[in-house]
Amino acid sequence: LKVTNLNKYAYAPLQAKTEQGDLLGLSRYFTTTSVRVNGEKVLCADANSFKCLMCVAGEGEVNGKKMSLGDSWFVPAGYGEFALSGDMHVIVAEVRKYYVGIDLGGTFIKGGIVDDLIVYHYEDEKYLLVVNAGNIAKDWEWCNSHNTVGAELENSSDRMAQLAIQGPKATEVLQRLTPVNLAEIPYYAFAVGEFAGCKEVIISNTGYTGAGGFELYFYPEDGKKIWDAIFEAGAPEGIKPIGLGARDTLRLEMGFCLYGNDLSDTTSPLEAGLGWITKFAEGKNFTARAILEKQKAEGITRKLVAFEMVDRGIPRHGYKLVNAEGEEIGEVTSGTMSPTRKIGIGMGYVAKAYTALDTEIFIDVRGRKLKVKVVKAPFRK
Repeated sequence: LKVTNLNKYAYAPLQAKTEQGDLLGLSRYFTTTSVRVNGEKVLCADANSFKCLMCVAGEGEVNGKKMSLGDSWFVPAGYGEFALSGDMHVIVAEVRKYYVGIDLGGTFIKGGIVDDLIVYHYEDEKYLLVVNAGNIAKDWEWCNSHNTVGAELENSSDRMAQLAIQGPKATEVLQRLTPVNLAEIPYYAFAVGEFAGCKEVIISNTGYTGAGGFELYFYPEDGKKIWDAIFEAGAPEGIKPIGLGARDTLRLEMGFCLYGNDLSDTTSPLEAGLGWITKFAEGKNFTARAILEKQKAEGITRKLVAFEMVDRGIPRHGYKLVNAEGEEIGEVTSGTMSPTRKIGIGMGYVAKAYTALDTEIFIDVRGRKLKVKVVKAPFRK
């Protein structure tokens, strides 16, 4: 999204509507404020946001720069005070500030959840979306169908490979292979540099195990070289390859949701306990806002909870959750035997009346009721 060219994509369709205060085309992406300048007015650039001023009527000046119909003025974050003078009507579009090199966790929302993903602010005006591999086609179609601002989209899935190196010794091992100072990369941030002699590798302080480590993104043709280098460097520490099954038990111990299990098109962020990604700020008309506002106002009828087994057994995806009377109240979305706790653990959606901590409910395992207790994640403290 090219902030400096905002008027090119969003101004024209708004021109006839701005006098009536209809800012939908802008507020879908930005917090917008409509300002009528008569004489002189002073506004402040927030340290946490960029601002773009667009003149939609009349003419005047911003800090001495002439403004007339259609002109825009980009204000960097932390700029300080700036003065508007003349007789004009401007829209102030505020864009939250994110530093280059920051990963933003998030979801695509349409009432249900289209996918969970990480957004990499790769460089100014360039972002990388890392989605679930099984959802590439669906997500690509969704992005294209919702691209109303002329953003340039590219599906690079076939030209990028990834390895996740996880565990408490990951930083020490990987540091032997790169001049990039890994200790200076904050959690959920990244750097781009040389790794194992390969150029332009994205080194990201992320992972879905809760054990710490990094994820590497690189050209597929560099895959074998990077793989071999990692296993050679990690041999003294006993590094081993693992698959998604091991990842699944580790992420579940941390209470991390898995798309296709705990999140889907049929589950809402509010039901999944992800209200922090659905902030109903004034002017932010994100996808399905009306649906989610209605759900929040009326109250959710079910909620995703974590639970641990009281009786012996292993919960599995799809098992029914029932109350003491045997009435169905929900379903297990994820379950396993905890490698560290040595008990069965899981997550599932249950009726709201059964979501309080320490509530005892039951799993129906082929007609047998096994007792579980609602707990607070993570399971591994």
